[in-house]
Amino acid sequence: MTLIAFLSASSTAFATNGMNLEGYGAKSHALGGTSMAYDTGNSAVMNNPATLGMMEDRSSEIGIGIRGLHPDVTLQVPGISAGSDGDAYYMPSLSYMRRDGAFIWGVAVLAQGGMGTEYGENSSLFSYGNSMMGSMMVPLSGEDIRSEVGVGRLMFPLAYKLTENTTIGASLDFLWASMDLRMDMDGSHFAAMTMGQGGSVGGSMLGTLGGMIGSGMVSDIDYVRYDFSNDNAFLGEAIGYGTGFKVGFTHRFGKLLTVGGSYHLQSRISDLETSNAVLSFSGTGDAFSLADPVSVKGTIKVRNFEWPATFAAGLALYPAERWMIAADVRHIDWSSVMRNFSTSFTADNSPSNGAFAGQQLDVEMLQNWKDQTVLSIGVQYRATDRLALRTGASFASNPVPDTWLNPLFPAITENHYTAGFGYSVSERSSISAALAWAPVVTRTNADGLEISHGQLNWSINYTQEL
Repeated sequence: MTLIAFLSASSTAFATNGMNLEGYGAKSHALGGTSMAYDTGNSAVMNNPATLGMMEDRSSEIGIGIRGLHPDVTLQVPGISAGSDGDAYYMPSLSYMRRDGAFIWGVAVLAQGGMGTEYGENSSLFSYGNSMMGSMMVPLSGEDIRSEVGVGRLMFPLAYKLTENTTIGASLDFLWASMDLRMDMDGSHFAAMTMGQGGSVGGSMLGTLGGMIGSGMVSDIDYVRYDFSNDNAFLGEAIGYGTGFKVGFTHRFGKLLTVGGSYHLQSRISDLETSNAVLSFSGTGDAFSLADPVSVKGTIKVRNFEWPATFAAGLALYPAERWMIAADVRHIDWSSVMRNFSTSFTADNSPSNGAFAGQQLDVEMLQNWKDQTVLSIGVQYRATDRLALRTGASFASNPVPDTWLNPLFPAITENHYTAGFGYSVSERSSISAALAWAPVVTRTNADGLEISHGQLNWSINYTQEL
């Protein structure tokens, strides 16, 4: 049951570099997210699996970690503002690594990343919108507005020391991704997407709606609402599963310099799916005379959700006995996986769904994320034989274009400033901690909505040699 709890709890995390965390493991986290060319402990399995070769021979260790993320998201238009109540998220990690001669192997589970917001019911910024047929402001649902996306990994690394100075490594990963979404789309935006503006709408259900409009049963549509969400703090309602793979290397040039690099292949994840979804329409006309909104139950699939390919390279420099300077560059291929947000809803064949029974509505909202380059630097000073002091920073571009910035997915943070320490509790155990600050970034989307996002995050890891 303990492993199952860790597997579930590690699936939800929130955006720092796009949807990636700014560092994996407290040591890397404190050192600005650098991780390619020095010993990051068991967290190497998420960073560069080749650095596992820096373990002592004939040793094994267990790692336990906890991470806290505290995003601060606010929205504003002239005279109205709102903040996301999603301001505290906690993710555990668990790992076991073993070195036997030239081979290093193990298993680990942790959260890779994600994003989410919580605006609640009757939010002032989500109360009104424009209807499909005109520019008149109409009330929206007033129901809960929220989003949550998370990805977790169960990883099986294997590293091999080719020589005393050179190690190669790889990791086969099993992924699960989940999503909750409660979102109102006003009639104006829905109509624009039916004409190819900002996305697209298709499927038999759109034809049925068109027929209702043509016959006069529907004279206007105020909003369309998506609702698939649960009360699970760790796993969303719509779930998909898949695989990932990563490779890496390290090479040491004497005592002064070590270099390393890794390549994470793009994931292969099934559609995120749930049969517990509701699609609602509200508007005017005879179709809404008995029920407004008209709610249709069915199955929704979030299509083509993948984690991007990532290439990273870095170095670790040892200019003096107690000092280490690390630097990495990382390229994240967001443009290949975040072109659009694509959903397909299929109504159940139940009488309660009326004319929409068995019909399908396909919606794509443009995202058009840009690739992201992250530059990281970290400095470690061993103050004593037991205590290491660490600090660092990372600098990144914002991958989300202002035009398509959605307040439910505000992954716009850029730079991070970090600090932390490592302490040897005994000869066989140690603890590391990190604190990271992401200054507020503010952007304005095509609707004139000003979105601000900053974060204060922390992590703690405990390692025990067996």
